[in-house]
Amino acid sequence: MSQRIVIDPVTRLEGHGRIDILLDDAGAVDAAYFSVPEFRGFEKFCEGRQVEQMPTLTQKICGVCPMAHHMAATKALDAVYSVDPPVSAKKIRELAYCAFMAEDHLLHFYVLGGPDFIVGPEAPKAERNVLGVIAKAGLETGRAVIGIRKKLRALVSAIGGSALFPVFGLPGGVSKPLSKADVEMAKSVGKEAVEFAKFSLKLFDDIVLANKAYLDLIQGDTYHIRTHYLGMVDEKVRVNFYDGTLRVVDPDGRPWGEFQGKDYANVLSETGLSYTYAKMMFLKAIGFKGLREGADNGIYRVAPLARLNVAQGMATPLAHAEYERLYATLGGKPVHHTLAYHWARLVEVLYACERLAELADDPDILDSVVRTLPTATPREGVGVCEAPRGTLIHHYQTDGNGIVTKVNLLVATQNNAAAINLSVTKAARSLIQKGVPVTDGLLNKIEMAFRAYDPCFACTTHSLPGEMPLVARIIGQDGVLREEIRRG
Repeated sequence: MSQRIVIDPVTRLEGHGRIDILLDDAGAVDAAYFSVPEFRGFEKFCEGRQVEQMPTLTQKICGVCPMAHHMAATKALDAVYSVDPPVSAKKIRELAYCAFMAEDHLLHFYVLGGPDFIVGPEAPKAERNVLGVIAKAGLETGRAVIGIRKKLRALVSAIGGSALFPVFGLPGGVSKPLSKADVEMAKSVGKEAVEFAKFSLKLFDDIVLANKAYLDLIQGDTYHIRTHYLGMVDEKVRVNFYDGTLRVVDPDGRPWGEFQGKDYANVLSETGLSYTYAKMMFLKAIGFKGLREGADNGIYRVAPLARLNVAQGMATPLAHAEYERLYATLGGKPVHHTLAYHWARLVEVLYACERLAELADDPDILDSVVRTLPTATPREGVGVCEAPRGTLIHHYQTDGNGIVTKVNLLVATQNNAAAINLSVTKAARSLIQKGVPVTDGLLNKIEMAFRAYDPCFACTTHSLPGEMPLVARIIGQDGVLREEIRRG
């Protein structure tokens, strides 16, 4: 008799999701479905708003990565008003963004993803959390994690007006120049953050890479899928979070194409599946051939490992050395091992901290001219940045008065949605075998297939084509159901 295994809710991620695993009569996995049941309607209720509100409105999509939405929206406003910010403003934006990227990546490594390695994938459920990480890595490490994240968030707050919901991005620049105190703070935090990034990589070496069982898990077939990759690179084809060209490589690491953010609609497309509100992105020229891997399918991946795979190096020396070590250890480029996302994420932490320190020492950062006032009639614009979870695209259309008429948000995890489904299915088929008990630890290993991506489903979910299924129940004060209305 066939069976269904349900993991609901999945854990240690931003948002809500569930995994349904269907077994055939022989006890093997027939199919697995990763579904996101939550719904967000930001693309619709942004219509009719003043376009200048978008950087502070769209960041409310998510309480974990609001800075990413704020930055993509601000860059979209630059394009809507056809205005080029001063160099000082671009560097101030990038400085704050690097602080955000480092802090967000550290959150995932130590709190969300770290327990799977630092504590252990099959450790008791009650220990697979941040308290288990502190117990394993030491109380001083726990204090250091909290301390550096607090300082990075304080720096974001000093520059952006808020650690959680920044308000500094304006069309053509930023709201205020940096003070000398701000810069001294950035220099101090940058120096300390670089050292903590190095410590985190050493911790990964000692606990993960030095453990043969963990290394075998990373390099095994369970978490290996061949896909295309997408990420932003600078003019020297190095990773950049704030600005650059979008580059795609194929599963063999060969260049597939490059394009500017404004041209995304010519290259990328999206589709929906019946069991989830998370839309699937794919390369339009290849098409979506279902949830299967390979060069003949348009599925691609984004986020830390993808960014490293599409780039030819890192723009800072310490991070570049770690980049080269990662590929030397894992057999060269591209790396298709999903669990290697955790290592790539730490390489990006080091890059973000080094870049923060570089910008803090840049004399342009103290220039008092931080905005070019817009003079053009607002029309249409696209803004792109690299969020912690991957490439983020905001596209706004307005009327001549700057009122939003249409919004398209292609969020980071949307780019990975198809690959996440594919990864979960492959892990389930590999791990669930006839005669093998389905333990909590085994189910956690299936969850590890999506957790490596650090997905954010609050950001990802939009309506599928058509209507949102809805059940409304009207219940009287006596608790009796008066009426039930169904749609979809």
